[in-house]
Amino acid sequence: MRSIGILEMRVDFQAVRASVTLAQVLDLIGFVPIEERGHQLRGPCPIHGSTSPTSRSFSANLRKNAFRCFQCGASGNQLDLWAAVNGMDIHRAARSICERVGVVVPELPHPSRPGSRNAGAQTIR
Repeated sequence: MRSIGILEMRVDFQAVRASVTLAQVLDLIGFVPIEERGHQLRGPCPIHGSTSPTSRSFSANLRKNAFRCFQCGASGNQLDLWAAVNGMDIHRAARSICERVGVVVPELPHPSRPGSRNAGAQTIR
């Protein structure tokens, strides 16, 4: 079983998704849509590497920040796409994409650890 470092555990994924859009990720990976209809883009899948330049198996909804490939079955949000295309786990992908778009990595506060000086401390009035 892989151990997760403290830095990896502190990423605020919800804040990352709010700061980085699917459109930004698609631009960074060089996705060229074959078809555009409103907020919906279709084209070759950047994950499994569609061999046909006219493939429309990959669908991206820019309003929902969600994608799906109808050939390989991959689906998810902008972080999932960045992770899959770059062969990264989700923690590393969140840090990487923030760095690429110039956003400070949002982090969650450290929870109190049992046995620490302040754990279980009570205020006396």
